[in-house]
Amino acid sequence: MFKFIHAADLHLDSPLRKLERYDGAPVEDIRGATRRALANLVQLAIDEEVAFVLIAGDVYDGNTRDFKTGLYFASEMSRLADAGILVFLISGNHDAENRMTRLVELPKEMVYRFRSKKPETRHIEDLGVSIHGQSFATPAVNENLAEAYPRAVAGHYNVGLLHTCVDQEGTHPRYAPCSLDELRSKEYEYWALGHIHKRERLCSDAQIHFSGNTQGRHINEEGAKGCLLVSVDDFQRTEVRFEPLDVFRWHRANVDATDAQTEHDVLERVLVSLGESLSLAEGRPVALRVNVSGSCRAHRELASQPLRWKSELRAAARNIGAGQIWIEQAEIQTTPERDFEDAAFAGPLGELAEYIAELRDDPNTLAWLHDQLTDLTSVLPAELREGESKLNLATALAHVQPLLLSRLLTRTTPR
Repeated sequence: MFKFIHAADLHLDSPLRKLERYDGAPVEDIRGATRRALANLVQLAIDEEVAFVLIAGDVYDGNTRDFKTGLYFASEMSRLADAGILVFLISGNHDAENRMTRLVELPKEMVYRFRSKKPETRHIEDLGVSIHGQSFATPAVNENLAEAYPRAVAGHYNVGLLHTCVDQEGTHPRYAPCSLDELRSKEYEYWALGHIHKRERLCSDAQIHFSGNTQGRHINEEGAKGCLLVSVDDFQRTEVRFEPLDVFRWHRANVDATDAQTEHDVLERVLVSLGESLSLAEGRPVALRVNVSGSCRAHRELASQPLRWKSELRAAARNIGAGQIWIEQAEIQTTPERDFEDAAFAGPLGELAEYIAELRDDPNTLAWLHDQLTDLTSVLPAELREGESKLNLATALAHVQPLLLSRLLTRTTPR
C-alpha cells in the first residue's frame, strides 16, 4: 500500500486582480495565500507519509521575474526531499520553459520535471509504479499530447501526468486538447490532470481527475481549493480524498429578497447568508460577492440610495465577521413590485415611471437604446463593461426608475 498527492495550478505569487482599487481589500492576506497553500501541501505530504507528490503544471504564474518566487518553491521542495518524498512535475502553459523553470535548482535526486520533447516514463520500482508525463514546450500548446503517451506498463500502477483541457468547455484556453476516451484507452490506473481550476472527476468508471488549483485567487475561483490525496492498496484499488489547502476563500452569496417590505428586511436576509458563507469557509477569511435579487417593495429604497445601502452592508459584514468577511462586491438586482410602482406616482412623475417601464419591457426599444449608448459605454472602465448587454440594460432601468424619481421628488417637494 502507498499514498500520493495530486496537485496542480499553484500559480505561486499570482498577481492580484486589481484588488487594490477596492476599499478594505485584504491585499496582504491574498498576496501570500498561494505560498501558504503550498506550505500546507508540503505539510500534508509529510504528515500523511506519502510516497510521492504529483504537480500537473503551472507552478508559476507566467514568466515571473522575481527569483524569490522560485527560491520559495525550491525551499518547499527541499522540505519534501528531506522527508524522503519524491516529486514529479510538468510545466503547463503558465510556466512553460520560463526563466524560473530553467534557472532555479531543485533537489535533483528527489524532484523530476518531465521534459517537453516527448512523453517520458519514470519508474518507482520498489512500489511498482510507472509515471508518464510531458511538459509544455511553449505557453500555447495546441496539439494533442496525450496521443503519444505510451500504453500502461504491465503489472505496474500507471499514472498519467498531463496539463490539458480534455473535452472541457469554458473560460480556460483549449491547450493540449484530448478526449476522455483517449485517456481511457491508455489503461492507466490514474490520470493526474491540471489546467482546469475546478476540481472534478471526469468519469465514474476510471480514475481521471482534475485536482483544481490549490488556492482561489478571485471570485471566479470560489469554494474550497486544495489537492487530492490518493491511497492505493495491495490490489491496486484506488481511494481518492479531497484535502483543502487554501487559506483564503471566495464565495458568492445569492440573497432572495422576494416580497421583502423594507430595506431592513433585506439586510436581515443578507446577514443570514453572510453567516452561512462564513461557516462554509471553515475558519478561513472569506471574500464575498453578494447578489440581492427578487421582486420586492423594498426595491425603491435599495435602488434610490445604492451607495448608502452597500456601505451599511459592508459595516454589517465587519460586525458579524470580526474581520473575517470582506465584501468584494455587492450587486443589487432587485425589481419593483409592478402594481406598487405604477400606483406610486401621479402626473408627470407617473408618466415618466410608465415610460421607463415600457422601455424595460420592449425588446426592440431596448435594442435601439443599447445602440445609442454604445459610444458612451466604450469609454467606461473595463470592470464596468463586464457583462454589458441588452438584458443588463433592462435591469439597469429597473434601478434607474426609483433613483431618478427619488431625486426628482427631492428637488420638486416644497421646503
